[in-house]
Amino acid sequence: MKQAWQQYLQIIQQVVKPALGCTEPIAAAYAAAVATRQLGCEPGRLEVAVSDNLYKNSMGVYVPGTGKIGLAIAAAAGAIGGNADAGLEVLAAIQPEQVDRAQQLIDAGKVQVSRTAAPEFIFCRVTVYGTDDKGEEHSAEVTLCGGHTRIVEQRRDGEVTFTADQSQGGATGSICDGVDISIAAIYEFATQVEFEQIRFILKASELNGKLSAEGMNNPYGLEIGRTMQQNINAGLIGEDVMNRIVMMTAAASDARMGGATLPAMSNFGSGNQGIAATIPVMVIAERFAASEEQLARALIMSHLGAIYIKSHYPPLSAFCGNTVTSAAASMAMVYLAGGSFEQSCFAIQNVLSDSAGMVCDGAKASCAMKVSTSSGAAVRGFLMALNSHSVSGQGIVAGNVDQTIRNVGQMVKEGMSATDSTIIDIMSA
Repeated sequence: MKQAWQQYLQIIQQVVKPALGCTEPIAAAYAAAVATRQLGCEPGRLEVAVSDNLYKNSMGVYVPGTGKIGLAIAAAAGAIGGNADAGLEVLAAIQPEQVDRAQQLIDAGKVQVSRTAAPEFIFCRVTVYGTDDKGEEHSAEVTLCGGHTRIVEQRRDGEVTFTADQSQGGATGSICDGVDISIAAIYEFATQVEFEQIRFILKASELNGKLSAEGMNNPYGLEIGRTMQQNINAGLIGEDVMNRIVMMTAAASDARMGGATLPAMSNFGSGNQGIAATIPVMVIAERFAASEEQLARALIMSHLGAIYIKSHYPPLSAFCGNTVTSAAASMAMVYLAGGSFEQSCFAIQNVLSDSAGMVCDGAKASCAMKVSTSSGAAVRGFLMALNSHSVSGQGIVAGNVDQTIRNVGQMVKEGMSATDSTIIDIMSA
């Protein structure tokens, strides 16, 4: 296997993984669980300090298994009942009585949450205090930086017990640094690598498909998927390919943001973006009677394409990443429909022209609306591309797809930092 292909597989396996609940509050739950394990006694008080962006993405989203919103309950639940070995599924086995105990800590004023200046967009420090059987108070501290589960330092009673190798760099730097990667290389890899090497990606369709079904069958969040189905039943809209893709994708996001206790297969730390990279591809695969192998190749194309595009700018910025994820999904949809590589590039160009610039104002129920918007753009871009229609050389869209992607990265890094600060100020007022 080519060295670059081995690197692609490593990248996918590193950042396409199951996650239970929105990954920002779950990061706090994970840090709290690890800190409590190190503490070695019952947690009695917690201090949680996070970056502005992690704070923004935790203000309005339900924490799975708790029925509650925010960083305080996430951290407290992680400390009381979290599984420190489960990563982003830290709260998968949380019990109602543990949630009650976590809420008691909050009600007693024992959980403090604050924002702090941080070196990375993803930053969380949790300090847990407790008293042992001898009546002596102890503390344990865990710091995450550069990734939702990337522990860079641990302390017990003020003494450092673990420090990460800083030479490896932060995870929010480009995961694709030093890797020979482009849209053409991704397409070649996805269509030519041995099927058995990528079979694992089919787990994304299983997990995210279950979330979609959950969102269709039960009331979560804004019920966008269920509302669309009701309007289809009423004859107000048709159940065509576009509406089915938007409906099924939004339903999965409804469930995820509404606190469903089912994991999503995330992409680059985002469950919603994992959903956006998966569900539209699944629907098109069904429509064109694709084989299991073809679906796997399309999912690899979509997920790796999304990772590549998002590697050009920091996570948790003012930019909603569902747009670029849907662009990668649109590329994969063209492949499933029998289109050419050139047409797959057209699809990316079309989607980025359509909806690039959609802002992120935190994780919440209405994220499902943004997921539905970007999924609709994916279908439009896909349909235009199949007819060989493409935006080119207009606005931020260049004549070359990889240059367009670089332009998006420049727009986010250089043009949207003030937007991010303003959004956080508005939300915190």
